[in-house]
Formats: sequence, C-alpha cells, structure tokens
Amino acid sequence: MRTIRRLIYAEVLKAVGSVALGFLCLFFFFDFVDEMQSIGKPGTLGYGTPQALLYVALMIPNHFYELLPIAVLIGTIFVMARLAQSSEYTILRTSGLGPWRALRTLLVLGLGFVLLTFAAGDYLTPAADRLSQLVEARYKGVLTTTGATGAWLKEKNEDSSFAVNVGAIGRDGTLTNPRIFEFDERGFLRSLTSAQTAHISGGVWRLSQVERQSYQTRASADRAHIETTSMPSLDWPSSLTAEMVSVALLKPDRMSTADLFEYVRHLDANGQTAQRYEIELWRKVFYPLSCLVMVVLALPFAYLHFRQSGITTYVFGGVMIGISFFLLNNVFGYIGNLGNWSPILTSAAPGIIYTLMSLAAFGWLVLRR
Repeated sequence: MRTIRRLIYAEVLKAVGSVALGFLCLFFFFDFVDEMQSIGKPGTLGYGTPQALLYVALMIPNHFYELLPIAVLIGTIFVMARLAQSSEYTILRTSGLGPWRALRTLLVLGLGFVLLTFAAGDYLTPAADRLSQLVEARYKGVLTTTGATGAWLKEKNEDSSFAVNVGAIGRDGTLTNPRIFEFDERGFLRSLTSAQTAHISGGVWRLSQVERQSYQTRASADRAHIETTSMPSLDWPSSLTAEMVSVALLKPDRMSTADLFEYVRHLDANGQTAQRYEIELWRKVFYPLSCLVMVVLALPFAYLHFRQSGITTYVFGGVMIGISFFLLNNVFGYIGNLGNWSPILTSAAPGIIYTLMSLAAFGWLVLRR
C-alpha cells in the first residue's frame, strides 16, 4: 500500500501544482494588464513597470489561497480520470485498493492541502499584503477608501465614547487628517480633536498640529460654550491599533484569523456591527477545509468507464464545479451579510452543500456500483 500511496500522491501533487501554476500565471497577466493604467499616472511618485510587477507579484499569495481548493479539485479529477482511462486504477483495485482505503488515502492528502491553504491564508497573504500596501503607499501616495469620508472607528470607556475618523494612510504609516469626536455618557458631544497627522505607537496616538474644541453646556443657558485650544502635539491613549485602521480602510479578507478575531472583539466591545467581519472570520476557518471536500468529490471519477473517450469533458466538469464553489462561497457571504444570517452558518453552508454532493456521488458511483 505504501507504493500505491506514493504513486497517487506524486501524481496528484504534480497535477495540482501544474493547475495552480497555470491559474497563477493567468491571474498575474490579468492583474498586470489592469495595473498598467496606473503606470506613469500623474500624481504617482515614480510608479513604473518594475513597481507594477512587484505590486502584482505580491498579489500572488492571495490568489494562491483562493485558487488552491479549485486546483486540488481539478488536479485530483485529472489524475483519477486518467488512471481510470488507462485501466491503472483497475489494477490498483485488484491490488487491494478498496473504496474506503482510497478515500482514506485521498483524505490524508487533502489534509496536507488544508494545512497549506491555512498557511497561505494566515501567514503568506497578510505578509504579502502588508508589503503591497507599502509599495502602493510609497509610489502612489496614500492608501484610502473608495468613499469620500475615510474610515470610521469607535471606542468607549467608563464615562465617555469616541468616534474616530481617519482620511488615509501615508506611505510611512502616517494617518492623515485624523479627527476624534468625544461624547459623554448622555451622548452629547464633549470635544472634537483634529490633527494634520498621527502615528500609532505602543497603544498611543501621537497627534501633530492639533486643534481641540471643548464643548461645555451651561446649566443656566440652553447653549454650549466652545473653547478652542491649539497645540503642536498631543498623545491620545487608545486601544485602536494600526491594523484596525488598515482594516477599516482596506478589505478584511487578507487579514490573519487572529487579527480578525481581535478586531471582531473590539467591535463587539464598542457596540459596533461586526457581521461582515464575523463572516470573514469564519470563512477563514472553513475555507481550508474545502480541500477535503474537493478530494472526496474527485474520487468517483476513478470509477467511471470511458476507455474510448477522452478526459477533457471530465476535467472541464471539474473546472465548472470549482468555479461554482468559488462563486457560491462569495454569494453566501454577501447574502448572509445583507440578510443578517448566522456567520457560522453563512460561512459553512457552501462546504456543507458540496460535502453532501461529494458523499452522494461517492455513495452512488463507488459503493453502489
């Protein structure tokens, strides 16, 4: 059985590697063509072809993370179908490779792909995304949201709460035009602190060129007294980290599971809606497990009989199944966020659906036939 496992593992690894490499090359080309419109654009700081190539190359880990389950499905289907077409799998079955043993063999291989997908999503992708942010900020100027109001965050303590607005992140990590709105326990505005720039270090926001407006409501008059103070710098202690600001400005799908978990806890502690980020957190948990579903879904192709026909149709079917899984995974995320569904159910639903499909195919084509 060790020889059989080595044969299957080697063939599947080569096929999955080839499929993943083909997809990555295709996405690299598309990303570079899309990025060419930014080369030499007015307002950029020397953003040329080498910088665009580097920026696009740093997007590869995220593509690898998203495409690996699809590559596992296509590569495994190709190997299983080719073994069946050449009657090699029939020989393996007569050598003692029964359905359940074949399933266990592929599940062990799928577990390796699960660990690889988790490592790519939790370590490679966040690191590459941080580098791509530095490249974008250095050569394009600043990182900001698509909206006109920047990013909004919230924090509260025992007797007051804060609403923080950040316009953008500069090339050196500087926060541009931060504004801190302080509210008292009744919800009335207590002060507004505006600054030109800010740096976050050690749980402290170091504000520069600060203007602070304090609002004091007098009991004898139905109006507020505004006191304006200007100062060159101000330190504001806060639990809001640079990573949290980056999440608010950028997409959360490239964060690690631990960072997303901390950010969801922060949103819950401050009474903010965390539905979107909870869904993304649980997607980070369940998405690597889809590799197990894919290898189970590919096993029935080894029991098909098509000696005279090619395997192109079956590989094409695997491509369609993989694309449908990717689309369903994204659609459930959007629908679950709009419909306020349970984040766990929303993230696990695509995997559950395809697990039932794979088990049904395994039971019909393998066990009953």
